[in-house]
Amino acid sequence: MANQQLFLGIDCGTQGTKALILDALSGQVLGQGAAAHSMISGANGRREQDTQQWLDAFTQATHQALAAAGVDGQAILGIGVSGQQHGLVLLDDQGQVLRPAKLWCDTETTPENDRLLTHLGGEDGSLERLGVVIAPGYTVSKLLWTREQHPQVFERIASVLLPHDFLNYWLTGRHCSEYGDASGTGYFNVRTRQWDVPLLQHIDPSGRLQAALPELIEAHQPVGRILPAIAQHLGINPDAVVASGGGDNMMGAIGTGNIQPGVITMSLGSSGTVYAYAAEPTVSPQPSVATFCSSSGGWLPLICTMNLTNATGAIRELLDLDIDAFNALVVQAPIGAEGVSMLPFLNGERVPALPHATGSLLGLTTTNLTRANLCRAVVEGTTFGLRYGLDLLRANGLKAQSIRLIGGGSKSPVWRQIVADIMDTTVICTEQSEAAALGAAIQAAWCHSGQQDGLAELCERCVKLDPASETRPVAAHVAASQQAYERYRQHVATL
Repeated sequence: MANQQLFLGIDCGTQGTKALILDALSGQVLGQGAAAHSMISGANGRREQDTQQWLDAFTQATHQALAAAGVDGQAILGIGVSGQQHGLVLLDDQGQVLRPAKLWCDTETTPENDRLLTHLGGEDGSLERLGVVIAPGYTVSKLLWTREQHPQVFERIASVLLPHDFLNYWLTGRHCSEYGDASGTGYFNVRTRQWDVPLLQHIDPSGRLQAALPELIEAHQPVGRILPAIAQHLGINPDAVVASGGGDNMMGAIGTGNIQPGVITMSLGSSGTVYAYAAEPTVSPQPSVATFCSSSGGWLPLICTMNLTNATGAIRELLDLDIDAFNALVVQAPIGAEGVSMLPFLNGERVPALPHATGSLLGLTTTNLTRANLCRAVVEGTTFGLRYGLDLLRANGLKAQSIRLIGGGSKSPVWRQIVADIMDTTVICTEQSEAAALGAAIQAAWCHSGQQDGLAELCERCVKLDPASETRPVAAHVAASQQAYERYRQHVATL
């Protein structure tokens, strides 16, 4: 059919890979596919993945999406890849992967991160030099860890890539990076958009790491065309263009139309994120705010909480509830859960900045210890963390008329109302919940078009809001939620 322009969007996450086929002319998503990954977990917070799993899942999800869409892969004009941020993939001079990829959720490199932070002059020094405060999940501490723990591997490094850079390399044979995902490495200056080479020389004076850096390209620039053998393997047009791609948050921004000031994207996933587009790199003095670059040519101030659906899931499991029963109990309890507060810091926490915190239940009495109050308290507690982060972004000049909700938690009308009331802002879901895969497909269409200014028009056409999901704050709820939030702030202050 000549009146279609088909693009493949891929989102390679921690749990699995999703693929989606977008017709950029009609703005319709025609078909989707998914395949799971497993994690390598070890002592000291080790979290790694075998990169071959990503390639297998990429292939499987793509075949599924093409079949579901009922389209011929030869009609695909371009591919965009979204990837989990901060992960480290090391290649030798033959392009072979040297060891499993260390992931964003890996905390084994905390001591290395602490030493690098001291070298940078603490949080203030890191903010001044890089525009972000390096955290244990970032890529930079993984390099120092590799040098110290695996010196034989380190000696053979010829290329240092992020997960989405690695997938682009597999597709095209080219080593590239774009500003958005590069912002999360910890050796990239988000203001000047350049690698911080002296920091890598501090880790290894030989210059090996500097030589292994990928080339930086602009968001609207394609990496190149797909390799013929990979095109055949995927069943895709060998002339397909591979877009610059980006980190999952950057692609989620594009997939929610968050490419100009005024929109906030909030993701209710296993972790929670809140981010908004900025035209200038106004770096917040708050270490918790990461002023990353966007993958649409601007900046993307962002906060990330470590605990969200993992905490609600833990309470559901404890009380043996399915999602409907859990939501029914949340509704039964009043706002503030009759004084029951949960600080849901099961994994430590990034926002508020309490890396060594544990979870706690507070305010329990003989009368308020009910299943309904426990369910309500965990949803409120996790949402208060996002409110805390949103307040940090607002303090840095962010203004927003509405919040676009994505992620698993956004499917719950109960949770949407709680978010609207706690944030005192209208929330709405996008029709397409796989925002990162959609954003990657839209970016592929943008890179294919060759128009530097065509992104807004594409988002207008391809990002659809779900009017049925629109949820407005209720004045009485807002006041009660504010009281409960102040109680949460008091509890956090004692930690």
